[in-house]
Amino acid sequence: MSGFNYEKDGDGIVTITMDMAGPVNSMSEEFLPLLAETATKLESETGLTGVVLTSAKSTFFAGGDLNMLCQVTDETVETFFHGVEATKAEMRRLEKLPVPIVAAINGAALGGGLELALACNYRIAVNHKSVQLGFPEVTLGLLPGGGGVVKGIYLMGLMAANEYLLEGKRVAPEQAQAAGLIDETVATHEELLPRARAWLLENKDNEAARTQPWDTKGYKIPGGNASHPAVAQMLPVASAMLRQKTRGLLPAPEKILDVAVTALRVDFETAMRVESRGLAYLANTPQAKNMINTFFFQMNQVNGGASRPEGVEKQLTKKVGVLGAGMMGQGIAYVSAMAGIEVVLKDLTQEAAEKGKQYSETLLKKRVDKGRMTEEKAQSVLALITPTASNDDLAGCDLIIEAVFENIGLKHKMTQELEGYLAEGGVWGSNTSTLPITRLAEASAKPENFIGIHFFSPVDKMPLVEIIMGEHTSDLALAKAFDYTQQIRKTPIVVNDSLGFFTSRTFGTYLDEGVRLLSEGVHPVKIDNLGKAVGMPVGPLSVYDEVSLELSRKAAETWKEMGIEDPWGDGSIVRDVVATMVNEHQRGGRHHGGGFYEYAEDGSKKIWPQLLDLYYKPETVVAEQDVKDRLLFRQVIEALKCYETNVLRSVADGNIGSIMGIGAPVWTGGLIQFVNTYGLARFVARCEELTSTYGERFAAPAIVAEKLAAGELLV
Repeated sequence: MSGFNYEKDGDGIVTITMDMAGPVNSMSEEFLPLLAETATKLESETGLTGVVLTSAKSTFFAGGDLNMLCQVTDETVETFFHGVEATKAEMRRLEKLPVPIVAAINGAALGGGLELALACNYRIAVNHKSVQLGFPEVTLGLLPGGGGVVKGIYLMGLMAANEYLLEGKRVAPEQAQAAGLIDETVATHEELLPRARAWLLENKDNEAARTQPWDTKGYKIPGGNASHPAVAQMLPVASAMLRQKTRGLLPAPEKILDVAVTALRVDFETAMRVESRGLAYLANTPQAKNMINTFFFQMNQVNGGASRPEGVEKQLTKKVGVLGAGMMGQGIAYVSAMAGIEVVLKDLTQEAAEKGKQYSETLLKKRVDKGRMTEEKAQSVLALITPTASNDDLAGCDLIIEAVFENIGLKHKMTQELEGYLAEGGVWGSNTSTLPITRLAEASAKPENFIGIHFFSPVDKMPLVEIIMGEHTSDLALAKAFDYTQQIRKTPIVVNDSLGFFTSRTFGTYLDEGVRLLSEGVHPVKIDNLGKAVGMPVGPLSVYDEVSLELSRKAAETWKEMGIEDPWGDGSIVRDVVATMVNEHQRGGRHHGGGFYEYAEDGSKKIWPQLLDLYYKPETVVAEQDVKDRLLFRQVIEALKCYETNVLRSVADGNIGSIMGIGAPVWTGGLIQFVNTYGLARFVARCEELTSTYGERFAAPAIVAEKLAAGELLV
């Protein structure tokens, strides 16, 4: 049959090879009819010995149809639930065959792919790095609704299954076998089908081989059911810990735990229905729609090169120069060397450059100590980094990244002195977080080869790079920066030039609004707690301490030198607070002896007592929802302004950049996507309320009303 190739051999073994339309096998509209037809044919077979289920594609099975999941509404959710139940029923028919069925897993089996494999009695996978197994649904705001939660609990027990179900853990075949998700591995693809057939012949008369654990009389869930003392004692703790982690903003983990605990309390079939209800509920939540849209569709768009210029051949970086061996430069050197790129790490002195290289040595040692890298590999990576104080060592670099202080004069000096060491056609990149690239490129002899490459700290951990196009930056320079970013295994977003670009400019509004709330008299602890309650990783005052008030003061001085008095409207309130903290009280931030907080040697912190004397007004009352909306909406509005004025070149870049670069709440799907599920009309109305109470900075950008009038979303 088309889509599922059906072949029976002389031993009575049927091999079903999934080869559905499109690049991967998935739970598309054609899947359920194919599965039902296959089950019917197998049930009517005579002389059947066993069944092998495998794939003709490089992926075993890709899982659910996310387009269909995004379309679930209040009106269609019940139909969706029955569809999930129908799919499970057909998978259950496979489990009830009078012969064993083997899943021969030749490629990735994630989510629905692993659930399909779990409908088989025995699972064999090729032990290759391309074969990943797991349940990533939670990362998209969903749960494994094809039996994954319930069967995961039956196979592994609650504790062991949690890291797969609640964290979306993906593992290689050997780890999956150790966990009990699969039964066996083979070394090569060539061995897979012969081994599957051999196992079937070995077990053709073995009744246990064709009976699933959950259908086995007397079967006990590993670790015990809900009445087991250890499990019963753990459940309240697990629920509280999960709530603390999600802050009540992500419904998927809580629903997964609820279904998992239910599976410990009721019979298998009932648990499976509860799981289906759980998936139907989550598919209809705005959080799931946001996360699917951004983390799947838009992430694929970004990583697929939608922002990369067409018609420019792939640009491979072979030798990169990094100017400045401080916190940013040493991180750039490390990630470049890890990608196999030759690195020249230059500073003013050899000692400073050597110290910068030690950062890589420390990180590599940690990898070796944890068994994630051999000593030989670590040494080969380290050998790629040449620390130096000599300009001559930069000769032949096809890319130089300047990572010195945010001072336009210093950056101009670096460009003028060292640009000539680039190889023919080489590109100069500035790792600046705020300074306009067009202004920085004024010092360049070849502004067409000048581009912004903005890394985030710490470089080795942060997954995003913001690439900034100057007025004269060429497509070739963009392709070079884009390809280098992917070469070092990071996600590139591309934006147009402006002060602060997209990420710094947008994130700055979060800090700004936090300081405004402080100046109004709101308690600083309340401000930070409500920032986290929105879903930001850190409160605005805490993060201001980390990025440093002193840096903010210096940035303001730099902007003034450039003739920019106040780049983002009336910032006098923030300027006054920063001046009071830094100039009058020497509170420059965490790394300057303390800022809004005092920091102890053990890492703990408490509010600087004098801060309350300076700003806290007990009589000030601002509704908690207003505080949360002010902290979130300021960022959303700024992101919309960036899109409206073409600083952002795509909505996808805005959503991915806001989450991966500045820690926008995951549940929003990104600052622009948030508006789509909040509702454009509702967003405009809420902005009007905030504007009337707190000022014009909350006015909704015109693009929202334009999209609303056109009946369109922000896509």
